[in-house]
Amino acid sequence: MNDARNPHAGAAQEADVLVIGGGLHGSSSAFHMARRGASVIVLEADYVGRHSSGVNAGGVRTLGRPLPEIPLALMSREIWHALPETIGDDGGFVPSGQLKITETEAELEECRARVALLESHGYTHEKLIDRETVLELEPALARHVTGGIWVERDGYALPFRTTTAFRLAAQKHGARFYEDAAATHIEARGERWIAQTPRGAFAARKLLVTAGAWSGELARQAGEPVPVHPEGLMLMVTHRVAPFCRATLGATGRPLSFKQFDNGTVVIGGKLIGIADLPGRHGEVDFMRLVKSARTVVDLFPHLRHLGVNRAWAGVEAFTADSLPIICASRRAANLYYSFGYCGSGFQLGPACGRLVSELVLDGAPSLSLDAFAIDRFERASARAPLAGAAAH
Repeated sequence: MNDARNPHAGAAQEADVLVIGGGLHGSSSAFHMARRGASVIVLEADYVGRHSSGVNAGGVRTLGRPLPEIPLALMSREIWHALPETIGDDGGFVPSGQLKITETEAELEECRARVALLESHGYTHEKLIDRETVLELEPALARHVTGGIWVERDGYALPFRTTTAFRLAAQKHGARFYEDAAATHIEARGERWIAQTPRGAFAARKLLVTAGAWSGELARQAGEPVPVHPEGLMLMVTHRVAPFCRATLGATGRPLSFKQFDNGTVVIGGKLIGIADLPGRHGEVDFMRLVKSARTVVDLFPHLRHLGVNRAWAGVEAFTADSLPIICASRRAANLYYSFGYCGSGFQLGPACGRLVSELVLDGAPSLSLDAFAIDRFERASARAPLAGAAAH
């Protein structure tokens, strides 16, 4: 067994780096650090892939990213296309392409402006396409569509399989994973960070917090409270139906994430917000909101109106005040690092962010700038606000 069940009573388990959170970002970071020779311990409160990393929609999406995330997303996409060479498993990645459809002329103009903005920054991966091209790509779509944005090298993967693959790859390089080991308290003692868990104490010179929706409490313990809150993200999967959709779909005017697997089932998501029970460590499905999403699907694919839903589920994710993640070294404590708050869009970023975080932890600086994701950006914005208000008067 790779999951040691009996830490020595009274003696902290030691490593070079302690990672709190065994989701995709924690497992990816552990892999990249262990591959470079660091001894790594990963503490997971439940089991690896239990929450947002294992139950998300699986979108491998560069399409529609906020500008600061685009370099990360493009870097990560290249890793996705070479995943078997990196970790020995493709994670179920299918380069289906991603299509964001428009249903009105106003939405098409919105997409046209989006593509122009990206091109002004030197990004050409998003392509504006007209109605005829959309229907050539997906003939089963309702005829009222007006166009969309197409990204050919995007796609989808299987979240639990991908997270597990990174975990197994990390373990092959010596990383140790402890499940059912929630970090209830962290503190710096001398040159060591100590994490207290129901399975004993764990210690390391460096500490990485990748605990998703539970990261905010750990940051608070370290003296760095941030405006982060939990949400329950929902998905549903239908009964099997004859093949009709090849691409992974999103919509411009309403939330949607939509794909059909080879077995005929359809997975429907798109930041569908359910109920997050943070103390209970689970998400609950809000069926009324799922009904709204199902109507969207029927509007776009009328032939699915009688298709049954097989099951629905929810996971818990962290959302920040500005909808960007926190990926940085602590501004207040030595050898403390953060990677959380991915706002329901962190799955695609996992491979690259794990690599960049490993560079941040082991080298002191990443190979790609992470300045936009600093934890103190909220304090800086708050400090500027009164001055801006005064200037306005």
